[in-house]
Amino acid sequence: MSLKIRLKPNEKMLVGHAVIRNGDKASEFHVENTAAILREKDIMKEDAATSPARRLYFLVQLMYVDNENLVTYHNAYWDLTRQILVAAPSTAKLLEEIGSRVVSHDYYQAMKSAKKLIDHEQQLLSSLVNTTANGN
Repeated sequence: MSLKIRLKPNEKMLVGHAVIRNGDKASEFHVENTAAILREKDIMKEDAATSPARRLYFLVQLMYVDNENLVTYHNAYWDLTRQILVAAPSTAKLLEEIGSRVVSHDYYQAMKSAKKLIDHEQQLLSSLVNTTANGN
């Protein structure tokens, strides 16, 4: 079964190493084989990887689109995973979910799970800010 992609006018996406921009009209196409495909909304630029969870997402994204450097990305990923776990033990379940997908080379799903980690990180930071603001 093919993957159906609908692009909004002028929306960008990544197919392999190519950035594709849609024209002025919405369009739909079907991908008939396996390829690394990311819609513009799912692409994180390096300068946006400003927190540990966001850096983890960025590393998984690199694994997804750049198979040639997997060893480098995996090493950095596992180092960062350990650091996050030490700093925030409440992330263990999410890190396990992401890690199992990374080990299975299911990088797209790992990215989706990493988005949950980003949300969790934001909740932790908001809680910390609220606690500090209240003098606790």
